[in-house]
Amino acid sequence: MLCWGNTSFGQLGLGGIDEEIVVEPRICEFFQSRRVQEVGCGRRHTVFVLDDGTVYTCGCNDQGQLGHEKGRKRPEQVGALDAQNIIAVSCGDMHTLALNDNGQVFAWGFAKDGQLGLVTAEEFVRVPRTLKALVDVQIAQVACGYHHSLALSKGSQVYSWGQNKNGQLGLSRDIGNQPSPQPIRSLNGVPFVQLAAGGAHSFALSLSGAVFGWGSNKFGQLGLNDEIDRYVPALLKSLRTQKIVYICCGEDHTAALTKEGGVFTFGAGGYGQLGHNSTNHEINPRKVFELMGYVITQISCGRQHTLAFVPSSGKIYSFGLGGNGQLGTGSTSNRKSPSTARGAWVPYGSSSYTKIFLCDKNFLGRGPKFCTLLQ
Repeated sequence: MLCWGNTSFGQLGLGGIDEEIVVEPRICEFFQSRRVQEVGCGRRHTVFVLDDGTVYTCGCNDQGQLGHEKGRKRPEQVGALDAQNIIAVSCGDMHTLALNDNGQVFAWGFAKDGQLGLVTAEEFVRVPRTLKALVDVQIAQVACGYHHSLALSKGSQVYSWGQNKNGQLGLSRDIGNQPSPQPIRSLNGVPFVQLAAGGAHSFALSLSGAVFGWGSNKFGQLGLNDEIDRYVPALLKSLRTQKIVYICCGEDHTAALTKEGGVFTFGAGGYGQLGHNSTNHEINPRKVFELMGYVITQISCGRQHTLAFVPSSGKIYSFGLGGNGQLGTGSTSNRKSPSTARGAWVPYGSSSYTKIFLCDKNFLGRGPKFCTLLQ
């Protein structure tokens, strides 16, 4: 397990080191003898899922987002989930969702906007609880925005809950925050394969590659050729001719991966996070031309940066905000075009492989961090 970026709250799990930022990939020794399957990062906390279904967390715990009362600098197991086989996690600003192998969802952390889906009067929840509202529904995926949450059922029903200030729940303009999961009925009947959530915007990707977006659109992060918020899902027509296979979101920008390995980005570009060698915002999806010629297989968005993985060479490219070392380039400079993250990466298909964890989109402290696994 390698990690880099801001570690002032212990969110990289490196222990009590002197540095507040790590500018290039560093081994997290805690996981040297363990196999990590999934990672989720929030504002100042990180959640790890091991191959045996156990969950570990580290970082800030002010709102109960670690799910335990233990130390913060090194990963500690979430004991309340001991009986569960957790297969996936997602983190919001200060809340966390976990999914077990039976399709049940667990939530903990900050609850004020309803983002936990627990219908509680408590401001935060320190111990993971089951989402009773979804107990009879088998969930296949969960995704957290800053203050809202999404879930996709195995029957392809999309649910949303939490804050709806910018329409990020996709339920309608007249509906306020929702403390429990609500079905987005306008998406009924479409077979979906993936959900993604940014700061206050959301996406659903269909089996055929159709992309639907809703929520905040201040910077064009919905890719709809305008800057108008959407309170119900809208089809992203500009990507109709592309076979999109994956979507990820930063705070105010979005990246889409095509079946052929191309990358499109749109939304806020003030730090170069779109990779177009500029700091312009883009209200339409625009291909990252400097990545043309490479077959990208994984992408991930931080708060204001983006990463892409090329398996043929084993290289990770990063661009955007770099003030906390989150680009992994060895410096704190912003990059407007794709740059190589430092590391002895190995090409896919060799005895080891690199997996980019889709994490950190919600790190608001001083800039995001990013986690990568070498197995």
